[in-house]
Amino acid sequence: MNPNELLRIVDSLHREKNIDPEVVFQAIEVALVSAAKKQYGEESEIVIQIDRKDGTLAGTCNGNALAPEVIGRIGAQTAKQVIIQKIREAERDALLDEFGVQIGQMVGGVVQRNEGGVTTVSLGNVEAILPRSEQIPGETHHPNERVRAIVYEVKPQGSRVKVVLSRTKPQLVQRLFEQEIPEIADGVISVNAMAREPGYRSKVAVSSTDTRVDCVGACVGVRGNRIKNIVDELAGERIDIVRWDRDPQVLIPNSLQPAEVDQVLLCDMLGRAIVLVREDQLSLAIGRRGQNVRLASKLSGWDIEIMTADELDQQIERAVKGFSALEGMNEDLAQRLVEQGFLSYDDLSVIEPDALMELGGLTAEQVDLIVAQAEAKAQEAEEAAAMERRRQKEQERLEQGTDETPPPADNRQEPPAEGAPS
Repeated sequence: MNPNELLRIVDSLHREKNIDPEVVFQAIEVALVSAAKKQYGEESEIVIQIDRKDGTLAGTCNGNALAPEVIGRIGAQTAKQVIIQKIREAERDALLDEFGVQIGQMVGGVVQRNEGGVTTVSLGNVEAILPRSEQIPGETHHPNERVRAIVYEVKPQGSRVKVVLSRTKPQLVQRLFEQEIPEIADGVISVNAMAREPGYRSKVAVSSTDTRVDCVGACVGVRGNRIKNIVDELAGERIDIVRWDRDPQVLIPNSLQPAEVDQVLLCDMLGRAIVLVREDQLSLAIGRRGQNVRLASKLSGWDIEIMTADELDQQIERAVKGFSALEGMNEDLAQRLVEQGFLSYDDLSVIEPDALMELGGLTAEQVDLIVAQAEAKAQEAEEAAAMERRRQKEQERLEQGTDETPPPADNRQEPPAEGAPS
């Protein structure tokens, strides 16, 4: 290879691809040594050096100087291959840097093709993939369609870069809010928490730093135009916007909207919130297949349990009676446990031993005995519930085999036996 041409290419790589010239020189030298060993034998001791100033090659084989024309024949093709490889690596590293900082950010691209459930999206200088697992359920994408998603993962794959997109992560909803609602971009309104079940429903908790700005109203927009744009982008996914509050006594009822809440009882030891509602609000608070309470739990960070006041009274009565029957437990301690939110053997089986020792003034041996009994009772209750579910399924199967119309299924769990907390 012509020394001047070698220097020119190395300098060009440095300026255009931001590759350190020394890295290129060393890579070419290593490749030249490898190529020479194939010609002179792997056991040969070969040294080849490139003059950094004039680009000339010099080398030795087992201490004997190699003729310049020999090195030249070895070097021409090898140097070319190394330079091509370094260009590819530089382009890959540039893309890694470009998209690495965009993880969690929203990008727009054009769908190229669909293969086996994987959608390929062109982002201009790279083709990204949108796996089926990261697509909104029920959504389909067609070639030439514009699509928005967040950058979920970026990693090197050989000399290329693999960019994985997602439309299921909560960050997509947040980025759409930032794009559609100027007050969020300006910092007047903040998105404080978010919970999402892609394609079905999201809950977004927002707050305002300006008392004159209604955070919920601003997000909804005039006649719902702002939230409608977001819903349309998410294939009709329902979005509940609620007012954020640091006080869980306020945030939890807000997060359960549109259901009306009567009272919130916080059980700090369990991280549980018992929410009391009227009978006519029970199904609305729980939501279809438990979706409303599940999203509210994620949004608020509390394990929310919905019940009516009568149901709570019944559970308290059963829990006190059941706990009191355990060896080593008295009614006073049982009452205190219930006041802390422990309403079942399952709850009691996972209590921190130190907490139970402090609460009841018990020894470690007494605590171990109580917890062991609770674990056994919880296992019995789980097996009984499983047997009851099998019995109900068999009963429904038999009823469906007759001409009679089967009664509507009761999805509420059967109460446990008297004196046994569920």
